Amino acid sequence: MKKLRTRKHAVVLNRSVGGDIGINVFLIIMGAFMFLPMLYVILQSLKPLDELWMFPPRFYVIKPTLKNFSDLFSLMSDSWVPFSRYIFNTVFISVVGTFGNLLLSSMAAYALAKIEFPGRGWMFQLIQKSLMFTSTVTGIANFITMSLLHWVDTYFAIIIPAFCTTLGLYLMKQFMESSVSTEVLESARLDGSSEFRTFWTIAMPMVKPAWLTLIIYSFQGLWNSGSSIYIHSEQLKSLNYAISQIVAGGIARAGASAASTVVMMIVPIAVFVISQSNIIETMASSGMKD
Repeated sequence: MKKLRTRKHAVVLNRSVGGDIGINVFLIIMGAFMFLPMLYVILQSLKPLDELWMFPPRFYVIKPTLKNFSDLFSLMSDSWVPFSRYIFNTVFISVVGTFGNLLLSSMAAYALAKIEFPGRGWMFQLIQKSLMFTSTVTGIANFITMSLLHWVDTYFAIIIPAFCTTLGLYLMKQFMESSVSTEVLESARLDGSSEFRTFWTIAMPMVKPAWLTLIIYSFQGLWNSGSSIYIHSEQLKSLNYAISQIVAGGIARAGASAASTVVMMIVPIAVFVISQSNIIETMASSGMKD
């Protein structure tokens, strides 16, 4: 009988060297396959114009150049609205909208998951049913609401709806129900902790993977948002809208268009990589016991 391996007197799963190599090779192949679209976009941004229109398309660059990026930044500098304004609009909306979504979704989820109050059940059922309706279906009602509140052509028209995403609330509520121990919360209340302090210092650290995931989805959605029916002033438009207008000049701007795709995906990828490392670390330690 094969002897089981032990680590600190605990039995560990015994796996052959061949099995480890096979799993690692499989993971490397799948990782490379998933990275291919991103690599293709980067290579496209480094191709001169004649290589961009080669058929069939090639997965390599013959004469790499940074001219696409210089053309893009030249077009940016020619905009009659300072390009720093577009950057500020996008960063401001993304950061404030993400923070508000995280705070309100978490607080509402905590109340629905861990506080008993009348109507909690049917309220959550209403939230679940609202997931069936897309933004296209509710577009007219939302525009009428914004008009009545005089929020059309203001930051509020983009930021306030981002505070109240049903998906974020649903995600946080389900995670709090499964990960936050009611006994721990009761102990904190008996020790004199206020409800908000219990929520912020005890419940939120327990659901770190959930709110990091929410940050990723919320930030990426706001960062990549283009033109909006609520924003008419050029001074309030987003970076994505500005770049889409710049590169909409036809074939001559195909290189600048490829470069703009790389520029727009740098920040969301950075946010994802940072949050993803924290999520993996949190999930790895969440199952450990002292």
